[in-house]
Amino acid sequence: MPIRSGFWEKRRIGCIDFRGCSTVPNCAISNSVATEQELKTEIERLRAENESLKKPTRGQTSLKVSEKGALSVYGLGRFPVTLYREQWEKLLNMADDIRNFIQQNDRLLKKKE
Repeated sequence: MPIRSGFWEKRRIGCIDFRGCSTVPNCAISNSVATEQELKTEIERLRAENESLKKPTRGQTSLKVSEKGALSVYGLGRFPVTLYREQWEKLLNMADDIRNFIQQNDRLLKKKE
């Protein structure tokens, strides 16, 4: 059974309950206590990460792998464009066709500014 202690996850080995854990060898509860300095360091790291995530990234594109293993492109619109690898490869192979199509239909296509 996993025991969560802060940002560490350990498994209970050897003790049945929480009383007297410090006397049991390999007890996950007594061995997973972080020092105050470690906790402060982790809090500062998480605060910095939160601040960087809050900053708007308008106009910037970024790539991420989704939970299902697809490639998502962020920053093109309100929602990410997500396709699987084979779909991206097929689309990239059509790059010249897409460019030609855009040129031929330039007057019909709207431009977002």
